[in-house]
Amino acid sequence: MDERAIAAQVPRLRRYAAALAGNLSDADDLVQDCIEKALANRHTLRDVTRLGGWLLSILHNLHVSGLRWRRRRGPEVPVEDLANDLALSAAPADRAEVRDFVRAFNQLSEEHRAVLLLTGLEGLSYREAAEVLGVPVGTVMSRLARARERLRVLLDGGTEQAVRRIK
Repeated sequence: MDERAIAAQVPRLRRYAAALAGNLSDADDLVQDCIEKALANRHTLRDVTRLGGWLLSILHNLHVSGLRWRRRRGPEVPVEDLANDLALSAAPADRAEVRDFVRAFNQLSEEHRAVLLLTGLEGLSYREAAEVLGVPVGTVMSRLARARERLRVLLDGGTEQAVRRIK
């Protein structure tokens, strides 16, 4: 594995990091930390064909570690930078829908957001998403089904309490 192979994965890493972090500044920090960790641990990658999934796993784990650290530190401040970035690139009529989607998406649990991002945004198979998240394939499938249902209810004007009754 060389640095060019990692550099080729940067756009994918940035996209996933931006979706996880909620803003481009934190996303870039997350990608940088991921690349540093990958380079320091490149000897642990056994199959170079799995570089993309390996890097996404590192990125995901760094994000989860950061969440734990911030929870111990205190409450998070909600950031709408990603919603604004998406809304600016959309047609004016679609901007409200983008904001509604981002608000609903942000109400999902971290587990549900991660599985939606990996399968929907990154296009990973269930098996690949399971490897990144360190869970069985069946867990990915059930989380994905629940996440889609929660999103549907939230986007149809449901409340968090109504979504909990569905479970």
